[in-house]
Amino acid sequence: LFLCSIVNAPGHLVDGAPHHLRARFLSAKKSPGYAWHYVDHHMAHAASAFFASPFQKAAILTLDGRGEKSTTGYYFGEGLCMDKIADVQMPHSFGLLYEAVTTYLGFLHSSDEYKVMALASYGNPAFIDYFDKLISVHPDGTYTIGDPRLEETFGPPRERGGPIEKRHLDIASSLQKALEQKVLQLARWLHNKIPVDDLCIAGGVGLNCVLNARLRDHGPFKRIWVQPAAGDSGTALGAALWVDIQSRHQGPGLATQPHDYRMDHAYLGPSYSDEEIYDFLCYAKQDFAELASVEEDVADLLTQDKVVGWFQGRMEFGPRALGARSIIASPLNASMQARLNEIKDREDFRPVAPVVLEEEANHWFLNAGVSPFMLFVHDVQSSKAGLIPAVRHVDGTARIQTIRQDQNPKYYGVIKEFQKRTGVPVLVNTSFNTRGKPIVCTPRDAVECFHSSPIDALVIGSFLLHKREKA
Repeated sequence: LFLCSIVNAPGHLVDGAPHHLRARFLSAKKSPGYAWHYVDHHMAHAASAFFASPFQKAAILTLDGRGEKSTTGYYFGEGLCMDKIADVQMPHSFGLLYEAVTTYLGFLHSSDEYKVMALASYGNPAFIDYFDKLISVHPDGTYTIGDPRLEETFGPPRERGGPIEKRHLDIASSLQKALEQKVLQLARWLHNKIPVDDLCIAGGVGLNCVLNARLRDHGPFKRIWVQPAAGDSGTALGAALWVDIQSRHQGPGLATQPHDYRMDHAYLGPSYSDEEIYDFLCYAKQDFAELASVEEDVADLLTQDKVVGWFQGRMEFGPRALGARSIIASPLNASMQARLNEIKDREDFRPVAPVVLEEEANHWFLNAGVSPFMLFVHDVQSSKAGLIPAVRHVDGTARIQTIRQDQNPKYYGVIKEFQKRTGVPVLVNTSFNTRGKPIVCTPRDAVECFHSSPIDALVIGSFLLHKREKA
């Protein structure tokens, strides 16, 4: 069956392409000039982590639910070379264990694991011994996970949408702590096997920013880079990079040749010109105004505690909104976290995250450096905690995004203007969508989300849509 699926994959890919991409794939069906390549799932994850990273030599760790038979992969990358060192195979999987607990706690598996991570901060690791015995890490870097039998151990599962009890908080906390401890053991094994300074991470488990921070602070590697689309969407990037390198580079000395792509930002999606946006707004009969200075005018709105839908430039690749399709707000009032959760119809316990000017990050967040993808948490500096209460989670941390002017000039400019007005170089940044909906992509998506939610204003390109206050 597996071989049959490989043989028939080209036809499935061409005929199964989404409608808006089908025209591109038709030429692949007709032309003999195209070659189809099979790339192993975890190899694609590893390639996406290493060949997009700033490192020329690194250990690579991939962690997810499953891909073919593998659930965890260890690799070594140098220059244009990448070799597999070892792997862990089904049914032993940190990703699948986290999925199982996510389902038990009443959330949607393969989707809501980040909610369990957020919930963990409210509990105590009262059941850490249970998970510690369940997961065994072996001297060869492999691990085994027993049958969790969650209902037998912890009682009836939580109904979706039901009340969250203390035991639910403690289960989430125990799972998270166990994950951190066990993956830290894997990282130490990998470093002993490949004693280099740098580590690259991909796979869905790599989106666990609390785990990433634990590896950063307590692991054996000096630097860690996590590919921002670490989940399965990132395998497209990895497969493309891997096939490109194999196709264009042959012969000896590949380990000494640097890879020439570096993922300094994730703005790889579609963009829309002011002309296209203007035409759509007119077609949709919207009331709007053109702004003389987007950065200054938006900063004025934010200082008035307005919640702003922000639609600028190329859309982000991956699950995080990073200032192209974002909802932005002031972090000065603690009530903004609850307000944004209400606007987006999210659970009350979920935090909102900050974006901070890169040059200011260390003054506001402990030991903060360059972190453009919201993939690590940092403690909020105690001297600043009272100034940005909306983005400080219950455990005192924040999942930060740093931004430079060259990465996103308008986004950077708004924060800079907000700093001029308030003294605070930080904004709240959350994804531009509501519950159960994808992040907006097109001007139509943005306008529909704006009008179907209590967002105060929409800044789309150079244009402003503003809701009138009720009398």
